[in-house]
Amino acid sequence: MTGTMRAAQVQQPGGPFVQVELPIPEPKPNQVRVKVHTCGVCGGEIIPRMALFGTKLPRVPGHEIAGVVDAVGDAVTLWKVGDKVGVGWSGGVDFTCEYCRRGDFVNCDSRTITGTSFDGGYAEYMVAPEDAVARIPEGLSFEEASPLMCAGITAFNALRHAKAGPGDLVAVQGVGGVGHLAVQFANKMGFRTVAINRGRTKEELARKLGADEYIDSNEGSVGESLKKMGGASVILGTVDRAEMQSELMNGIRPNGQVIVLEGQNPIQVTGHTLADYRLNLSGWYSGVARDSEDTLNFSVLRGIRPVYEVFPLEKAEEAYQHMPKANIRVVLKIAD
Repeated sequence: MTGTMRAAQVQQPGGPFVQVELPIPEPKPNQVRVKVHTCGVCGGEIIPRMALFGTKLPRVPGHEIAGVVDAVGDAVTLWKVGDKVGVGWSGGVDFTCEYCRRGDFVNCDSRTITGTSFDGGYAEYMVAPEDAVARIPEGLSFEEASPLMCAGITAFNALRHAKAGPGDLVAVQGVGGVGHLAVQFANKMGFRTVAINRGRTKEELARKLGADEYIDSNEGSVGESLKKMGGASVILGTVDRAEMQSELMNGIRPNGQVIVLEGQNPIQVTGHTLADYRLNLSGWYSGVARDSEDTLNFSVLRGIRPVYEVFPLEKAEEAYQHMPKANIRVVLKIAD
């Protein structure tokens, strides 16, 4: 395919996504080329948009990729043409740093981000390191798989490593792009699941997805509401509301934990509160391709699916602007 072109949306400096024609890339050794069928639109696209983390523009964004292997580079043995695959946030690791050698790949000193460190999935074709590729199981459409490659893996991975067992109360703060998946995962993992959101507009959806209880954060102290339920073993914070996350510390049981997935502002909690009840405040960062496969397989096993809206590739900018108002997730349809 050398010399042929692909449609792609590119992030230019200081502007919106612009559709252009780019050469179809050839995979180098240990790389895989993916014919992209769908790519989710994620809040993480703010990184290339604002040229954060050293991103060099122009850049093709997109890290919720689902498609089919189209070509493989030399030395690739795990993947073959025709495999149904996804590429998520984690864009590959070096396998040689201290953290990789200890099996802690997500903290690799040289970790890369798909759609930020190299061109991502807002294009008809993209190339990724073979270790960044995950197998999509039968039973998932491309549209369903895309949101699971970032929002899904983040929620699933955090909850499966949480200090809670079947029947324990687990609360999910926010019933949005990540939260609506976290509610499903928490329910299917056997937790007593509580959804927390502002207002009552998402209560019906949350209960349909598996929430046993619903708390409207506009109606009083969320911490006190959780205490009346016996206190949460785990609270998963999926949205950037530091004041709410500070309040949530009042709603966990002794030895419980609040796990935060994102946020730019400081969370307020006293050392006395943490020490007196042996509480844990921690964060969680996505996962690697093997974690993505676990997420996808569990989703098929237990019937977990994202709620999403679909836009064509040429409307990527419209999709990005629509994202805060979307039903839940937004997916770009790139190929049939």
